[in-house]
Amino acid sequence: MKKKLQKSVLLLLFLNVVCFGFGQSTVWKIDPSHSTLGFSIDHLVVSETTGEFKDYSVTVVSDEKDFSDAKMEVMIQSESIDTNAKDRDEHLKSADFFHVEKYPQIIFKSNGFHKSSNGDYKLSGTIQMHGVTKKIALNAKFGGIVKDPWGGTRAGLKIWGVLDRYDFGLKYNSVMEAGGLSIGREVRVDCRVELVKE
Repeated sequence: MKKKLQKSVLLLLFLNVVCFGFGQSTVWKIDPSHSTLGFSIDHLVVSETTGEFKDYSVTVVSDEKDFSDAKMEVMIQSESIDTNAKDRDEHLKSADFFHVEKYPQIIFKSNGFHKSSNGDYKLSGTIQMHGVTKKIALNAKFGGIVKDPWGGTRAGLKIWGVLDRYDFGLKYNSVMEAGGLSIGREVRVDCRVELVKE
C-alpha cells in the first residue's frame, strides 16, 4: 500500500512538471525586419539620445489567443548597440559602460505576462546585464494575431518601461559646468516586436 502511494505521488509530480513546465507548445520567433529593441536616455538634461540593439533573438512560447500564457526569452548581443554615432557607440562598448568583452550578452527571461482590466499587460521577469541580475516589470500591449499574405501567422507586441542603469553598475557620468549630470540615470525601454509562428 505504501509503495502504491509513493508511486501515485511520483506520478502526480511528473504530470505537474509536464503540464506546467512544458505546457505551451506553440513557438514564436521574432521577425527582426519588423521589430526594434530601442531605448532613450536624457542628455545634458534638456534633450534625449536614442538607440537600439541590432543583434538579438526573441523566442516566445504561447498557445493562448491573447498570449496570456506567454513565456519569453530575449538574448541581446551587447556589442550591437547603435546610437547613430560611432565614437559614442565605441565608448558605450568600453569598460566605462557595457564592457562587452567581459559581458557580451544581455538576457531577459519572463516569468509572467499578466493582463490587466484595461487590456494592457505587465511583463515580469529577470534581466541579466553587466554581470548583474535583477527582477523587472515592464508594460506591454498585445496587438493581436493575424494571417500574413505569405501563409504564415504573426503576432505583435509593444513593450516599454524604465530601468535604472545604476542598478546594473552602469554609473559612468560627467558633471556639467552648471553642476548637472550630462547623462541621465533612467533608461526608457521602447520595444516593438513582430513574431512569426513556427
